[in-house]
Amino acid sequence: MITREELLKTEEYWFETIQNEIYRQVEAYLRENNLTQSQFAEKLGVTKGYVSQILNGNYNATLKKLIELSLTIEIAPVFDFQNLNEYIKEDFQKRYEMQYNPLFNLTVMQNRVPLVSGSASNLIDVKPAGNYLIISEAA
Repeated sequence: MITREELLKTEEYWFETIQNEIYRQVEAYLRENNLTQSQFAEKLGVTKGYVSQILNGNYNATLKKLIELSLTIEIAPVFDFQNLNEYIKEDFQKRYEMQYNPLFNLTVMQNRVPLVSGSASNLIDVKPAGNYLIISEAA
């Protein structure tokens, strides 16, 4: 079993992530513009088979072709390169929050959440502290 951190350090993860995003963007463009794959292929100047490859995940384009595709679907080809270790830390934090917010069923508004206990209703303060949430009675 591979850890999430190890996964984020693999070429395969990033290739699949980018490939999925390309699919999502092209599919949305086709739907929003009511285009068929054939019409899109004509607009892009490629064969319908090439468009099929993009939508089937068999797409490993050159950077130039990726930029051309992006511009054709009216998406700016912006790449955001980040420090990998910082990205992994941010990913861990997001996953931690997604895991524990639903568990506690908290709706955090300005670090305060309604707390219902029996028939009484109070506010509590919720503050993140490392891997924990500090919960205290609101002042």
